[in-house]
Amino acid sequence: MTRATSLQNGQVVPLTDLPALPWADFRAEVLGLAGAGGRLSAFFGSPGTDGAVRLVAVLADDRSHRLSAVSTLAGETWPSLTPELPQAHWFERDVAEQCGVRPEGHPWLKPVRFPKGDVGVTRFFRLEGEEVHEVAVGPVHAGIIEPGHFRFQCHGERVIHLEISLGYQHRGIERALVGGPGRRALHLVETAAGDTSVGHALAYCQALEALEGRPVPPRAEALRGVALELERLANHTGDLGALANDVGFLPTAAFCGRLRGEFLNLTATLCGNRFGRSLVVPGGVGFDVDEARLADLAPRLEQAFVDVQVAAKLLWNTASVAGRFEGAGTVSVENGERIGLVGPPARACGILRDVRTDHPHGVYARSTVPVSSWHTGDVFARAMVRYYEIKTSVAFVQEQLAALPEGPVRSAPRAPASSQPDSLVVSLVEGWRGEVCHAAVTDAAGRFAAYKIVDPSFHNWMGLALALRDGQISDFPLCNKSFNLSYCGHDL
Repeated sequence: MTRATSLQNGQVVPLTDLPALPWADFRAEVLGLAGAGGRLSAFFGSPGTDGAVRLVAVLADDRSHRLSAVSTLAGETWPSLTPELPQAHWFERDVAEQCGVRPEGHPWLKPVRFPKGDVGVTRFFRLEGEEVHEVAVGPVHAGIIEPGHFRFQCHGERVIHLEISLGYQHRGIERALVGGPGRRALHLVETAAGDTSVGHALAYCQALEALEGRPVPPRAEALRGVALELERLANHTGDLGALANDVGFLPTAAFCGRLRGEFLNLTATLCGNRFGRSLVVPGGVGFDVDEARLADLAPRLEQAFVDVQVAAKLLWNTASVAGRFEGAGTVSVENGERIGLVGPPARACGILRDVRTDHPHGVYARSTVPVSSWHTGDVFARAMVRYYEIKTSVAFVQEQLAALPEGPVRSAPRAPASSQPDSLVVSLVEGWRGEVCHAAVTDAAGRFAAYKIVDPSFHNWMGLALALRDGQISDFPLCNKSFNLSYCGHDL
């Protein structure tokens, strides 16, 4: 019989329902849940009794639409879960770095974000042998992109191992949220990953609304869904163009560069900001949409979609593009499951994982979104999943705009406005990169004692490293863009 605490997306549970298990029981629960089809959505440290670190693991069972939470009190060390559960690899490094406790037996215990300085200074894996050479890329790159360091161990053109070192944009967002919720909290989560402002704001607001017992009006839920899908449309369209550019196919690159702007402008029509800032707020949305703007949005969306289909058709029907996309950067379904891939990279391996259907919340609890997937796990598959999701997102937005509920767009907080004390809440949102997870633990006063943000990039950087194994180093830009992971979303 499981001793884990069962909950749903956006549900608050008292900490009394989440007892600190002895380590052996905690380990058995986590491994048992993972073996039964669960996956780690979050694993973090929070304040425990007598100054100890309380470890909290949140596992998602996508088939049962349930979450499970397990906790234990950690000593200075604990036996690492990673050798038996590779999904814990990055999480245990993060806990060791943030909480000062050490997972003994971790195979690769290195800094994740370098919060104490000396960013990028670490011992890198090195392969020795005749004709083996090393290629270092970054952290400063030729394009206008974020910093990150990539170190390749190669034999000729073949990549034997890729090591990824990040942390150059660590801003201490999680630490700044502790003690909240405060007035700056929404701004902080919106800028956790700027191209996922709506996704992170929605995850934060869902968590806060659950803690405050604050309902969200149906009209606001629908507008939130529209904004989230417009964010997906803008980024997926931009990615198709960027992938085309990486193989020198300029027609689709030029088309999609413009069309990304069309979807961003539709978001600006909703709230005045192309990235959706200040749209999603606690209790609903900050802006309503009148009939004139509704009438304007629908035809603009339809025309942008028509143009995207033209651009994509050029891409799929060009043999030289297929020759570069197919077979490049393949991640197997087995490896995808082992490391806990999320979002388009997971669905490109045939892993049907999507928060909108697996753990629906808000408007998605009453609207079906088909899961888009492919099966080959390569660059072509990741591009194709994006194209399929563009189709489903357009259909969803059209459906919501055509039947937008009447009524208010924001609810007032209950008096007195305070969060439930000594509680845990987990909020999941399917951002355009994949699962966005926000987990909050409150203290006796209802303030945040711990706040954990897991951007989808946190799960997927290891997927990029695996995609390059036994591939050509010249495929790296293309593979990197096919994942299009966030540096700042990881670094926080």
